[in-house]
Amino acid sequence: MKKLLLLGAFALLGGLAQAQEGFRLGAHVGAPLGDAADAASVTLGIDAAYMWNITKGLDIGVTTGYSHFFGKDRFEDFGFVPVAASGKYKFNKIPLFVGLDLGAAISTRDYINSGLYVAPRVGYQMKKAELYLGFQNISSKYRDRGPYWDYRDRFNFGAVNFGANFFLN
Repeated sequence: MKKLLLLGAFALLGGLAQAQEGFRLGAHVGAPLGDAADAASVTLGIDAAYMWNITKGLDIGVTTGYSHFFGKDRFEDFGFVPVAASGKYKFNKIPLFVGLDLGAAISTRDYINSGLYVAPRVGYQMKKAELYLGFQNISSKYRDRGPYWDYRDRFNFGAVNFGANFFLN
């Protein structure tokens, strides 16, 4: 019986170690950080990516989506559409991964410029899905100093996110 359980465990881990090449769709919820914490109470978003398996454990691809920051008090809602390169490394023999998205974030508001998008994450890999904890940061500028913040012109709109992605291959 022990041998059968051990064999089943190895089969399960072998299935988890397979590459996740193809489409990935998901969603995230997060707590705003930095300058975004002054203006927003929560962020919700959707994610979409296409990944190619480069070598065992390493996937490279492209990603996009939408992150919506819900304004608080006198602040309006705002959002960003990332367009980025995506990389993910899945560790051998354990169902954990690290990833990084790097590119541009296009602002949905006229008074916020688009900016540099950086989003590292760490997560738990399953056969057809993944759960992750990540950080996203958009380094941007207000046009004409914007309607809300005072004399600075550079801002970091960030968030700590919890998300789930599903593989559609």
